[in-house]
Amino acid sequence: MSGNSFENIRICIFDKNQREMAYEILKLETADGIGVLTISRPQALNALNSAFFREMNAMLDDIGKQDDIKVLIITGDGPKSFVAGADIAEMVHMNSEEGYRFSITGHDVFNRIAGLPIPVIAAVNGFALGGGCELAMSCDIRLASSNAKFGQPEVNLGLIPGYAGTQRLPRMVGVSNALWLLMTADIITADIALRMGLVQMVFEPDQLMNEAKNMAAKIISKGQAAVKLVKAVVRKGADMDFASASEMEAREFGDLFGTPESGEGMKAFLEKRAPVWPK
Repeated sequence: MSGNSFENIRICIFDKNQREMAYEILKLETADGIGVLTISRPQALNALNSAFFREMNAMLDDIGKQDDIKVLIITGDGPKSFVAGADIAEMVHMNSEEGYRFSITGHDVFNRIAGLPIPVIAAVNGFALGGGCELAMSCDIRLASSNAKFGQPEVNLGLIPGYAGTQRLPRMVGVSNALWLLMTADIITADIALRMGLVQMVFEPDQLMNEAKNMAAKIISKGQAAVKLVKAVVRKGADMDFASASEMEAREFGDLFGTPESGEGMKAFLEKRAPVWPK
């Protein structure tokens, strides 16, 4: 895939009444089955505000209608920041009820990202702090540049994470590691995040997006029904007891037999050739 194959940036969508919505924060580029969604508030280090959540909800509606996007990559604009957190300038004026609604809005949007049927890769290109770390954790896979930094520094503000950070982080890195980060507000490097299991791979900054696209292309080369089902079974099973989740896996495994995709995949393996997946 050439480095300049992402040429057309979509900057608007249409709602149910076909009214154009211009994007000021988000940019979506698509090519070869890969969507690259860039958060662009560089003047605020891509901090999350109410406008971001409105646009992201609209963007997720749009992505859900596009069969040409097989894998989504989420990244931040500029070399310094993926997302530096929620916008404190907006939060400082909120009362208790407004803070609660701001939290619920973030929960809903990040749960929608986690629940997308397609794989979502976070390409963390700098600071992923507070809401930025929570956004990255809502993605299926996290790749980081070597200059990335991760943390949940909300206690510095007299707050706790508001976008499920207290729930996703311990599930990913263990309770003690999560409590260390949540209670001290320590900021960790990409290498520490890798050892902790918060990210899966670390690359040099100039290689991050190429590697994210390479991973996306590898996923696209597999059976797409199976890829989507892997995500669905893993995500659903994580909140189930082991026996019930294993039974779900067995049923979903069995249901794939006799489908065109599994038939082609197994036949291609036996014939020692690359599969030609059905459309």
